[in-house]
Amino acid sequence: MTVKIVEVSTSSELLKQVFQSIDAKSCPTCFNFHMHTVYSDGRLQPSALMEQAINIGLKGLAITDHHCISGYQAAQSWLENWRWNNPGATTPHLWSGVEINAHLLDIEVHILGYAFNPEHSSMKPYIQRKITAGEEYQAANVIAAIQKAGGLAVLAHPARYRRSHFELIPAAAKAGIDGVETFYAYNNPNPWKPSAIESMQVQKLASECGLLNTCGTDTHGLNLLQRL
Repeated sequence: MTVKIVEVSTSSELLKQVFQSIDAKSCPTCFNFHMHTVYSDGRLQPSALMEQAINIGLKGLAITDHHCISGYQAAQSWLENWRWNNPGATTPHLWSGVEINAHLLDIEVHILGYAFNPEHSSMKPYIQRKITAGEEYQAANVIAAIQKAGGLAVLAHPARYRRSHFELIPAAAKAGIDGVETFYAYNNPNPWKPSAIESMQVQKLASECGLLNTCGTDTHGLNLLQRL
């Protein structure tokens, strides 16, 4: 158990360094930290997702199925087998990930968890394929659970909710969040590119609140370079 905790801590520190370097050009061909598989509401099998990630040349990624880590686990198993059969080949770094519904400022938001230990007891309520309730549904408690498991907590697509990102990001920071999904394509353009105005506003808020920046396509379809 001690070894696993050390590995997760190292993985989390590595991811934090990556987040510190993220900019508008990082996604979708260098890093991608938001995607879904058939294990939640996506269309990609984990194996097909990883094949695309390798073909694209991604340096790192995270599968963020809703309240579920089965897609991540299947992808991790596939990747280990692929590395075994392709010694010396360059492969992306796959971090653990999940997307969790939570309550913040009287609305529902989504919190992304990364680089956590999937076996840690604090994560158990959030990987049962269903939205939690009560205290477990509160954003501060979701954030704390991810961090107790050695991970980083990020507010997903902060400009997509019923309350303004100008309100939500400071509130999330007060609740202890580590970062925000700064570079996100809100109008689903083809080719994918982050929405300029929202990304600029979110990046400024993140800087003011001392938060990390992340990026992701939020892929639900069959192409990692698109959202739908």
